[in-house]
Amino acid sequence: MKLLQGKTAIITGASKGIGKGIAEVFADNGANVAFTYLSSVEAAEAFEKELSSKGVKVKGYRSDASVYASAEELVNSVLEDFGSIDIVINNAGVTRDNLLMRMTEEDFDKVVQINLKSVFNLTKTVQRTMLKQRSGSIINISSVVGVKGNAGQSNYAASKAGIIGFTKSIALELGSRNIRCNAIAPGFIETEMTGKLDEKTVQGWRDAIPLKRGGTPEDVANACLFLASDLSAYVTGQVMNVDGGMLT
Repeated sequence: MKLLQGKTAIITGASKGIGKGIAEVFADNGANVAFTYLSSVEAAEAFEKELSSKGVKVKGYRSDASVYASAEELVNSVLEDFGSIDIVINNAGVTRDNLLMRMTEEDFDKVVQINLKSVFNLTKTVQRTMLKQRSGSIINISSVVGVKGNAGQSNYAASKAGIIGFTKSIALELGSRNIRCNAIAPGFIETEMTGKLDEKTVQGWRDAIPLKRGGTPEDVANACLFLASDLSAYVTGQVMNVDGGMLT
């Protein structure tokens, strides 16, 4: 039996990196997948075809998670196309790293708008559907940086820490209706983005991790799979660190 058989998941920012990894694992486990992307149109279309070949219903939506009206439009479209929404993965995010003395107001606002406001937008919009169903699992992708901070990432850390506070509050608000809300805090995950970095630097990061390797998108996706499935039916309001022991 596939763990997410017949369930429908919305995954934001899923045309690459962690979001893509989550979509692949979910499709492998029987979930119908509605995913969003913003700029990578060709990559998203190719990914839609690739996922559909796994025998599940898949559709990509060009949608800006940081705009409330877009989140409403997305939820309405997914309900029309799929009939239900059982799982939401708030994954869309950006970085604009700089020391505070050099960080512009625009860099701060943009990161908070895309990383944190997007979680509010989609969660608020989708809760109506989940309240009617009296079931649902909302998973918000935070970061170890949101737990411990990081020099040069005050905007990113603030947005990811905000996600944790938001997650715990929503778990308290919606728990009585059997709607669960959890966060995942990934550590150093190796994606297309980190592939462009200097190998020596990356190896230094790996060496500092107790498991002596960077994580993969699949490592994060498997944690999401647990939190999305009935295996975690009694888990809500939690932050799961998927970091190879970085925060130990």
